[in-house]
Amino acid sequence: MKKILFLASAAAAFIAVPALPSEARDHKNTAESHEKLKTVLSHERRADDMARDRYRRPAETLAFFGIKPEHMVVEYGPGGGWYTRVLLPYVHGAGKYVAVGTNSDSISFTSRAREARSKSWPERFPESASGWTGIDAKEIAAYESDEVPEEIKGKVDRIVIFRSLHGMMNRNYADSELRALRELLADDGMIGVVQHRAKPDAPYAISSGSRGYLKQSSVIALFELHGFELAESSEINANPKDSSDYPRGVWTLPPRLAEGETDKSKYLDIGESDRMTLLFRKRS
Repeated sequence: MKKILFLASAAAAFIAVPALPSEARDHKNTAESHEKLKTVLSHERRADDMARDRYRRPAETLAFFGIKPEHMVVEYGPGGGWYTRVLLPYVHGAGKYVAVGTNSDSISFTSRAREARSKSWPERFPESASGWTGIDAKEIAAYESDEVPEEIKGKVDRIVIFRSLHGMMNRNYADSELRALRELLADDGMIGVVQHRAKPDAPYAISSGSRGYLKQSSVIALFELHGFELAESSEINANPKDSSDYPRGVWTLPPRLAEGETDKSKYLDIGESDRMTLLFRKRS
């Protein structure tokens, strides 16, 4: 595993060695990027979201993924928009944010209403994201994975998947979705993953994804199968207190607290789940 280089070390290097013009420029750009991210993370629109920063560590996570304001970034399965409210304003202007959802044709729906809601997501999401961020909905792109325009394919700098791989595995569309996502990446593009982590020796019942947890080795193998190689891994989202063996799965822990008042203080003390943080590069 490669360790994250902290800003303090980078800053010391710039002080110790006279900077060449390009180095000075890179240092300035890095400082500006961090300042922009700091501004985004402290914005009042995140007043409710900030409570989870200590578990999700957005500043450290996005720095580890190497996401810059000028990047084209795809967020796969943005859900309720917790990370959208960070990523969208962070890359807006210099870069581009694209939301990508599951190909609805690969999903078995239990009702026509659910199917209609899923298929209308690309039209509904920009309005939701606009309400969260104040950015015009016309400037926000959202597509199902099989409907991403050709002009985006091969141009994406980073794709991020936050805590949703277990759902892809459970519903048997991980293979098709990863193939589609790979097509979007530029040759030097990378894909960042944060996922609830089962113990290395966890039995199948716990690590299959049905309880929200996957083995880190299984996730790496899945990505290798689909044309990626592990570039780096990090423990920035680790939580050694999480045993990951709860009958009601990861949802036992906050914020869901599936057991209600039963052992609530115990689960609050554990905190949110133990998570792997992985960065994959596209293999030629």
